[in-house]
Amino acid sequence: MTTMTEASVREFKMPDVGEGLTEAEILKWYVQPGDTVTDGQVVCEVETAKAAVELPIPYDGVVRDLHFPEGTTVDVGTAIIAVDVGGGSAAPAAEQPAAVRPAAAEPAEEPKAAGSGRQPVLVGYGVATSSTRRRPRKGPDVPVQQASTAIQTELNGHAPAAPAAPEAAAPAAPAGTERPLAKPPVRKLAKDLGVDLTTVVPTGPDGIITREDVHAAVAAAVPVVTEPQIAPAPAAVQAPASYDTARETRIPVKGVRKATAAAMVGSAFTAPHVTEFVTVDVTRTMKLVEELKADKEFTGLRVNPLLLIAKALLVAIRRNPDVNASWDEAAQEIVVKHYVNLGIAAATPRGLIVPNIKDAHVKTLPQLAESLGELVATARDGKTSPAAMQGGTVTITNVGVFGVDTGTPILNPGESAILAVGAIKPQPWVHKGKVKPRQVTTLALSFDHRLVDGELGSKVLADVAAILEQPKRLITWA
Repeated sequence: MTTMTEASVREFKMPDVGEGLTEAEILKWYVQPGDTVTDGQVVCEVETAKAAVELPIPYDGVVRDLHFPEGTTVDVGTAIIAVDVGGGSAAPAAEQPAAVRPAAAEPAEEPKAAGSGRQPVLVGYGVATSSTRRRPRKGPDVPVQQASTAIQTELNGHAPAAPAAPEAAAPAAPAGTERPLAKPPVRKLAKDLGVDLTTVVPTGPDGIITREDVHAAVAAAVPVVTEPQIAPAPAAVQAPASYDTARETRIPVKGVRKATAAAMVGSAFTAPHVTEFVTVDVTRTMKLVEELKADKEFTGLRVNPLLLIAKALLVAIRRNPDVNASWDEAAQEIVVKHYVNLGIAAATPRGLIVPNIKDAHVKTLPQLAESLGELVATARDGKTSPAAMQGGTVTITNVGVFGVDTGTPILNPGESAILAVGAIKPQPWVHKGKVKPRQVTTLALSFDHRLVDGELGSKVLADVAAILEQPKRLITWA
């Protein structure tokens, strides 16, 4: 994430802190020009499309310049701070040949000099430097570090943004001399569509060919296919109209809001949504919540209806495992997940985020309560890490906390189902042949109709409702 300018000055670049994110906003600088920094010291806080993250500097030195002020959105790979390492322990790395790895010289060279084998971790996750090293690519145009990062980005399922102008020339040279860079699903897509990858113009970083590039190559031969998709774009731009600009406020769309908008539009117009509803008597569940609060096993833990609703959904998934899946468009496969990473939609000052509890299906009720408490607290503090929002398989959104009865939730991208929970309130209900006031709520389950049929979706929703009506089923069905 650094580049060399002068002999003793290093440029620290904006890293990809979210597995495929293309930009981040600088929220706050913790240093100023002239300040001394040390390896691992946090120099700024940035907000990505997923979370606020603190960035540490990976070497010692003196801050020479801050390239962008607070509030600026910067593309990944753009230098944001210059540090003078002259006279410091990191100075010898500046003398290393830059021709082999011009964009990432110091992370690989510094451990060799120090003998520690440690690689600086930028945002709290990463790995130690491996003792084995990949041979440098013969072609001089694609640095090893950049190529592997770009490939991993594609493998994670994130479509990369078009490269900036200075980087656009890099993919051109290897196109005619090396095998085109593309991940296996993209190669399969090209083969199925009869596209020769050597004729495709790559737009991904460092010459990576993306799905969009393959489709663009097909569209070039059949232009009619792309016209209906492109046509609506101008209408969307022209839609907002100002009536009285003096009494209007324009808020830039960025960060979490920008990511949420893109994800919801992509989900709503990609996955065919079906939403089913059920109204259920949860009086017994509410009584169980009060009993659990007094249980010593839950001392210090937050016990609320969401805990039992989450457990009910996990049991329903265990009884109907095919609902816990995703749709792989490129491979034309349904991917059934044999684990449950349970997402919890959380409203934060920065917008809606959906962190998830990893391997929620194997947690006991007290463990699930602890994980829920940590997830909610971290989200409200704005400290949710990008990793905590990756890999979700099914989501719960509790709209009842806002006093509404229910909603028609939109699927989190890459998931097949989302459960909305409405407000729990007393209502007249027929119980044992008599009308009595009971605690009642409405559940709504949206699912992807490409892989979840109406029967399967109905069974899942009915199981959740049955457990909340008779919580003892948590034992008999689990």
